[in-house]
Amino acid sequence: MKNLKEIFKNKIFAKLFFANFTSQMGSVIGVTAFMFYLLDRFSGQPIYASITELMYSLPTLAIFLVVGVVADRFDRQKIAYYCDAICVVLSAALIFAIWYGWMPLIFGALFLRSAVQKFFFPAESGIMQGILKKEDYAVSAGLNQMVMSVFMLFGNGLGILAYWLGGIYGALMIDGITFAISAILIKSCTISTEARLPNGKHRMKDLNITFVMNDFKEGLFYIIKNKLLISLIVGFFVFGVVNGGFSVMPVFILKYKLAPDSYEQLSIILGAAFGIGALIGGVVASSVVQKVKFHHLIVFGIVIAGAFTVLSSFAPNTWSFMVLVFLSSFGIPFANIGIGGWMPSIIDPKMMGRVQGWIGPLMMLSQSATLGFIAVSFPKILTVEMLYWIVGGCMMAVGVFYAIILPKYIKGEKEVPGKAAAVSS
Repeated sequence: MKNLKEIFKNKIFAKLFFANFTSQMGSVIGVTAFMFYLLDRFSGQPIYASITELMYSLPTLAIFLVVGVVADRFDRQKIAYYCDAICVVLSAALIFAIWYGWMPLIFGALFLRSAVQKFFFPAESGIMQGILKKEDYAVSAGLNQMVMSVFMLFGNGLGILAYWLGGIYGALMIDGITFAISAILIKSCTISTEARLPNGKHRMKDLNITFVMNDFKEGLFYIIKNKLLISLIVGFFVFGVVNGGFSVMPVFILKYKLAPDSYEQLSIILGAAFGIGALIGGVVASSVVQKVKFHHLIVFGIVIAGAFTVLSSFAPNTWSFMVLVFLSSFGIPFANIGIGGWMPSIIDPKMMGRVQGWIGPLMMLSQSATLGFIAVSFPKILTVEMLYWIVGGCMMAVGVFYAIILPKYIKGEKEVPGKAAAVSS
């Protein structure tokens, strides 16, 4: 608690934290409300729901080359501000498109809004790195994990409530207002030039194909040369596998094994169990992160989450399955906070955007590959239990890999708990 109070005394951090919170809230409310609108309006055309998911994922492939470059070469505060401001306009455009009723226009507005949002996090992460002390990185990562857990637990409920009370137009108005609040908070910050422009000023005309490709390659070489960093990024690849698996596995095991007649209702309870586990895990991990070495935190979280994921496949009934899901989700925040607190300490502030620009596509690649593998193999080749064994086994394998490899990149034995040790590249 003392660390939380101290970090919020940094007024810039407090404003950026709540800006990130409201920006995420706007996105969650809009996505959920729009999904329910499609299910109500086009119940006989489920393809629209699939296309909607694509409109949120495809922009990553469309702009991944420039996201990190923009965050490193231009004013990070302006990037974050304009992301939110443009999303306000695009929320209004989405309202108009829905009123007009032309689906290509609706999906175009969704695609553009998702693409704009992809620029926010690398810029915001770079600013945070510039305004915090190294000992505060772990606390910040813990707070971000708790925010993620809250949205896991309540995000869909907020979107559904907004849709029920205000319809799709009311929900999108709330969506736009939250983006506007985020933009105002970011605009009100007074941030040093070093945090906003760590690589100096650049102009839009500098952003040509050659410049972008050179910067993108520079980010790749920077990652490859830092053995500790590339080892940590392996974790994000695995998180993509986990995200892909968990997006369908819980519904599959409920529908095809545990509760074929009530899987839809129970999936809501299951989501709450996962969110509560992640929230409690985030609180506990945040309270011990200053006392435990980062690599111990990461290994513990991944192994615990992987082990209980495997055990979930053996659950004899729905309620024991939910307990095991709760326990697996409890471990995930330990790994998230460990990696999220460590990475800013080992990344040059001048390269943060380009490193973040690689992480998103890498996670999406592993997530898409996992979903594709499940699509072609289940249930013809693999049973639902085997899916849990594969995903949980991957997590435990990475935990063992980290337990062996991470200590090798830490110089000496005096790593400060909750802080980055000196590392070798």
